[in-house]
Amino acid sequence: MSLPDPAPRRTPLRRLPASTWEKQQPTWRDAAPGVIGAALKRALARPSGNWFVLAAAAEVRADRPFGRVIAGTEVVAWRGSDGTVHAAPGACPHLRAPLCRGAVREGRLICRWHGLALDSDGFPGWTPFPVHDDGVLVWVRLDQAGGEESLPRPVLPERPDAARALAAVESMAGRCEPEDVVANRLDPWHGSWFHPHSFVRLRVTEVPDGPAPDPDRMVVEVAFKVAGRWGVPVRAAFTCPEPRTVVMHIIEGEGTGSAVETHATPLGVDGSGVPRTAVIEATIATSERAGFGAVRRIAPAVRPFIRAAARRLWRDDLAYAERRYTLRTSGNWPG
Repeated sequence: MSLPDPAPRRTPLRRLPASTWEKQQPTWRDAAPGVIGAALKRALARPSGNWFVLAAAAEVRADRPFGRVIAGTEVVAWRGSDGTVHAAPGACPHLRAPLCRGAVREGRLICRWHGLALDSDGFPGWTPFPVHDDGVLVWVRLDQAGGEESLPRPVLPERPDAARALAAVESMAGRCEPEDVVANRLDPWHGSWFHPHSFVRLRVTEVPDGPAPDPDRMVVEVAFKVAGRWGVPVRAAFTCPEPRTVVMHIIEGEGTGSAVETHATPLGVDGSGVPRTAVIEATIATSERAGFGAVRRIAPAVRPFIRAAARRLWRDDLAYAERRYTLRTSGNWPG
């Protein structure tokens, strides 16, 4: 598959050669369990500093609290009067009422049960957590849950300039562990077989070579399918900056510099004792095309389509991540 010329055409669409699903080149020999497993092992060994993705930055607001359980820890987040994000234990220190059902008034979190007002200064028995707002996502540091040496800020992937980018975030949850989500993303070979509605002519051109490659990445050539035989060919690189994040950067083709970050946040266990994990995927798109500025101006109308595309892919992939968890924990997974 040839990639676009350095000079952009009027349209990024290319008419792709005719092909059928069952006649594409099999990828099972290249998608060796040992290659995927080694990449996963290296990713899981990287430090996180005990930082977990909590939510999209837009979900944490100044007019109401946001709540989520992370690694079994109840967390509530809100914005102060100056727009700063705060995060703290989700149970009121008075009688353990859920603060996510409370209110935010003048930058303070107010419990609806008895009116206790709380802020970032804390309260006896209630100490706020370190929090980081990167403009796209909100992270919270849970030292007890993470169990690692803490870092002052999360390990953030490289992103395009925010002033020239459009970001959209989609969240889903499945019955598996973060490593099952990360393993799924470290298997790009399944793309055009499992998601023919989105990817065609996928070819992995670079895999990690040796015990400690630098950079440790996988590179693919693929066309994002638009309609029929029309698609947008790109070259993309997959890397893991920390143990619960896989990032796809477009390194050549339309949207060079764009990134898709897949973050796996452990939630806790369900009533059957099975772990649940949130997939929080941030798409940060950019383009050198003059028309991209107009797209950014109508971002509220564009984001639902980006989120829908991510949701469609993860409906399939979460089902497979759940299957991987079931097989892995029953001793029936290869490797």
